[in-house]
Amino acid sequence: MYENLSDEELLALIRNRDQQALAEIYDRYSSLVYGMALKVLQNVVFAQEITQDVFMKLWSKSERFDSSKGKFTSWLLAVTRNASIDRLRREQKYDPEALFADFGDRLRDEISSPHLISALERTILINSMLKRLPPEQRQVIELSFFRGCTQQEIANRLGIPLGTVKTRMRLGMAKLREMWRKESA
Repeated sequence: MYENLSDEELLALIRNRDQQALAEIYDRYSSLVYGMALKVLQNVVFAQEITQDVFMKLWSKSERFDSSKGKFTSWLLAVTRNASIDRLRREQKYDPEALFADFGDRLRDEISSPHLISALERTILINSMLKRLPPEQRQVIELSFFRGCTQQEIANRLGIPLGTVKTRMRLGMAKLREMWRKESA
């Protein structure tokens, strides 16, 4: 019965403390959440902890999702990314080499739910587009998005002027938008 319900219907049930609805959402999206956490943290144990934390947060604070502001999966991944970056900052573990790991291949191995195919395809497409950026543009975008670094932190870390970081970020994002427009149409 629950597998036929939409995400929004399941969220309404979760707000009313329906544990089976939470189990269904978990079945649908735990692999996606875990994949995002693993990409950011580069640590299996931490990624598993973040996955559990995200779904506990969904249980206790499901009212924070507002469907008028976007898709549930986008919100869930934003919560995951933020929780992962917070954990990374607490651990103070930054591994620049890990930034270029192949997220799409790892995520493909983790996901088996048919509900996630389009999310997986988008993730693989974005990963592919990131790889086609010049390395210096990809580096600042990944440090910002996956590591949560500010532009000033990126400048300090890479030993380049803040203006250079801003230029690389702007150019890289413009290229990503153009690739997205062409490839996702």
